[in-house]
Amino acid sequence: MMEYTELEIPDVVLIEPKVFGDHRGFFMETFREDEFNEKVQDVRFVQDNHSMSGKGILRGLHYQIKRPQGKLVRVIEGEVFDVVVDIRKSSLYFGQWVGVTLSAENRKMLWVPPGFAHGFYVLSDSAQFIYKCTDYYAHELERCMLWSDETIGIKWPVTASPVLSAKDENGTLFKDAEVFE
Repeated sequence: MMEYTELEIPDVVLIEPKVFGDHRGFFMETFREDEFNEKVQDVRFVQDNHSMSGKGILRGLHYQIKRPQGKLVRVIEGEVFDVVVDIRKSSLYFGQWVGVTLSAENRKMLWVPPGFAHGFYVLSDSAQFIYKCTDYYAHELERCMLWSDETIGIKWPVTASPVLSAKDENGTLFKDAEVFE
């Protein structure tokens, strides 16, 4: 059984798996549909993704309009500061963010519900990030909000200028972003 902790924004859940280990290594369940549907949300995952990034790389804040993706994210190598922003206009938490450190060492996972923008900053020399998605990726529906938008006010643990893609460097300001009604 895993431990499920709702964060400051309801619906965003930090998940800590039970790890069984000894001198040979460890074993843990990373997903159980019955438990997840009971404790978090009844979902169906349709796509798994795996990315690798180097130290100082910042990815996000990404989301998909019309067909929003819920994501169950975890780090299998390295460490990242992971951030979600509530962009559901009807939510009491609209425009608020929450961030957590995910690492291969702490083995924590984060549930990012549909209707949230998502991003992360790599703290270690490199990080491998995997996530399960509730809808398929659709390039034409992908949007990006500016990671450094002062309206959102994310406190990134950035010590130097992060390494960004052109898309992330030119993200939309929160006030101009397409959001969910």
